[in-house]
Amino acid sequence: MPIGYYSPDMTGEPTGTDDTASSLEHEPPDSPVTGTATRPGRTPEEGIALCLSGGGYRAMLFHVGALWRLNELGYLRRLRRVSSVSGGSITAAVLGSRWGRLQFRAGDGVAERYRPEVVDPIRALAHRTIDQRSVLGGLLTPGTTISDKVADAYREQLFGHALLDALPDDDTGPRFVINATNVQTGSLWRFSRPYMGDYRIGLVPDPKIELAVAVAASSAFPPVLSPLRLAVDPHSFGAEPTGKLRMEPYTSKVVLTDGGVYDNLGLETAWKRFRTVLVSDGGGQMEPEPKPAGDWLQHSLRINALIDNQVRSLRKRQLIAGFRDRGTGAYWGIRSHAADYPPPAGSLPCPPDRTLVLAREKTRLAAMDDALQERLVNWGYAICDIAMRRWMPVPDPAPPAAFPYPTRGVG
Repeated sequence: MPIGYYSPDMTGEPTGTDDTASSLEHEPPDSPVTGTATRPGRTPEEGIALCLSGGGYRAMLFHVGALWRLNELGYLRRLRRVSSVSGGSITAAVLGSRWGRLQFRAGDGVAERYRPEVVDPIRALAHRTIDQRSVLGGLLTPGTTISDKVADAYREQLFGHALLDALPDDDTGPRFVINATNVQTGSLWRFSRPYMGDYRIGLVPDPKIELAVAVAASSAFPPVLSPLRLAVDPHSFGAEPTGKLRMEPYTSKVVLTDGGVYDNLGLETAWKRFRTVLVSDGGGQMEPEPKPAGDWLQHSLRINALIDNQVRSLRKRQLIAGFRDRGTGAYWGIRSHAADYPPPAGSLPCPPDRTLVLAREKTRLAAMDDALQERLVNWGYAICDIAMRRWMPVPDPAPPAAFPYPTRGVG
């Protein structure tokens, strides 16, 4: 079985073999509510999980392209889990909420309505600026928070008042897990159809939470869009499992921030559960700063960015070490260098000087023009194709005929 290495993302960083996959997770059982929990160190079960990283609209559109190619390769229908954070959660929630309308073909499992059901609504959202408007609206509207405004935008543009039960159940599609970070406990807070919660408090079975709220929590990028304060009925927590923090105020007033604060790749809820993990990484990277500011505020922000950057780099290295141990899986990133895979025959042209421009787009929920949107989708499509045909078995290894938007390329 092939191994999925990642490219050095044009940074010159080594892939490393610091640790194995077991260190990627520190939380107990994955799904106690369903009685299918895994134990730390237990061999992952057969199945394919997809992780969608954070990165604002940049990542959202990059993932749209990756999903487009996964669908053509017949992998979309084979997924058993989709774990997402931040911008990746926007894409995941649209895919999940429209899963029943994708019309998978009986023969090859390709969704015939992927473009109208997933691509078109996400691209419509990408024409609208959410972050700046939400900040202004939250500050100027009494009794309303910035995160409330973000959730309002998601309701209006994508989800209406649909609840988490709009996602497919485990018998009809993959389990979608939308991840946020619990600021109070320092743990991952998971939203899914069967439950929500974190292991230090406990789980709420069958949560009646709007998709728009879950995605707003997952994409509450600090400091401007964070936190999202979630009111929970303390009596809604199930009898098991009972975390050590099953008490007030943890059980009634949950304070959440961007899921990428805890795990920007969305690995936590997928890695120890399934043997094959595909990772689509639309996250950015801190740029060099020749003259860093010396005042305490800006200098502190720079130092925090350094810490965050190193944690993300370590997680990638651990991921690749885990791939080597398991012998299966694939990673592709917005900062990947296509030549490092190396690309299979017939791969689409992706000059690194142009793809790096796309990778440097700011992590925002800010409007993008058609040209930029289409280039990001094309890049996600092309690098996913390269990674999948290089490292994973595909039923039809033929190269793609063209980019989804042929006249744009990647720049």
